[in-house]
Amino acid sequence: MNEQQLAMSKRRFLQSGCALLVLPLARVAAAASGAYPAMPISVTVPYAPGGQGDLFARMLSEPLGKALAQTVVVENRPGASGMLGTRLIIRQKPDGHHLLLGQTGEIAINPVANPNAGYKALEALVPVVLVGDSPLVLITASGSPFKTIGDLLAKAKQAPESVNYASSGTATPGHLAAVALELGTRTKMTHVPYKGAGQAMTDVIGGQVDCFFSSVSAAMGHIKSGSVRALATTTGKRLAALKDTPTVAEATVPGFNYSLWGGYFAPAGTPKAVILQLNREINKILAQPAIRARLDADGAAVEANSPEQFAEFVKAEISKYSTLIHSAGIVLE
Repeated sequence: MNEQQLAMSKRRFLQSGCALLVLPLARVAAAASGAYPAMPISVTVPYAPGGQGDLFARMLSEPLGKALAQTVVVENRPGASGMLGTRLIIRQKPDGHHLLLGQTGEIAINPVANPNAGYKALEALVPVVLVGDSPLVLITASGSPFKTIGDLLAKAKQAPESVNYASSGTATPGHLAAVALELGTRTKMTHVPYKGAGQAMTDVIGGQVDCFFSSVSAAMGHIKSGSVRALATTTGKRLAALKDTPTVAEATVPGFNYSLWGGYFAPAGTPKAVILQLNREINKILAQPAIRARLDADGAAVEANSPEQFAEFVKAEISKYSTLIHSAGIVLE
């Protein structure tokens, strides 16, 4: 190699080395200036992969990372009905780099039903933005004698506790929707709790239990295949994908509204500017046609909302579930 070639080689080496340093130096500069985000962002989903909250988080992680020019990593931390991962986020530094994809159970239900939860959601966490709100769907096996929700309730009134229903656990949204149905119709059914939705679904399909308030995302494939029959959905208006299936509110209990929702939360004390930046970028992503279409498929799409609006929504949900849990005398230990 002659001197000219050697000099060119050195220049290429130095140029490539400088290029490799650009991103780390940019991150160091961002951290030094206090700019957000200064490092990768982790989003904790307090359940195992595959659930609705996990789908929300993974669907939004890549576009959020692009919007913020940082890596967004989804971490599943299951345990204690969502409370383990929630407590983990509560203890993190409130700088916006550790977020929770919180849902109905660990935010609005568990702190009310479980005296050992160890936190109150709106004191320990700051709502950032609601990203999805989906109805549940009451399903029964395709071979079941119950053709409508009216058939099921007629049997429950005729022979109390003769109708049994599955849930993915005590004080889960599906269980509490069934409790609300019992209270609203003055019926008494038998609760059969499972350790998760998978086995509950299997036993409904097999006819071992009569019915199940399932998430739409988990039930839709079975509804389409004909292995289960949809009897009713649980929010105020019919689901577009199940337009012939009535809501509980129109069929039997006016005002009935129970759903499985999810949104981003940050530890209390996170700067307002960070909360607003996250809210703004996530709302933009939720408005993208491809994202909106995926949420619409499960009836989960929501309108753009501010942190304050999301906080009011959460407050109303906590109040609703608190009333229901205390009326039913449900206590988790």
